[in-house]
Amino acid sequence: MPTAYITAPRDDAQELADRLVTERHAACVNALECRSVYRWDDDVVRDDEAVLFAKTTDAAWDDLVAFVEAEHPYDVPCIERFDESFVEPGFEAWVGESVE
Repeated sequence: MPTAYITAPRDDAQELADRLVTERHAACVNALECRSVYRWDDDVVRDDEAVLFAKTTDAAWDDLVAFVEAEHPYDVPCIERFDESFVEPGFEAWVGESVE
């Protein structure tokens, strides 16, 4: 069961999280506020962002990535995949039932 690590502007994060769940790309999304520092177009940028942890399935992974790439406001969104070595079996079953 993979978890997607996604960063987004705070103003866009809630809608992105809501749509990931309502459109069944993810069973659950946790959103945490953060302060990011990164290089873009040769400048150092400091932004208030949100980190989204989206719980999904192997079968839904490619659709989740395609959705985020299409709907994210950044030209190059941060999308990383974490593959868990352990997931509580009941939680894993719930995720599988919640994602198409």
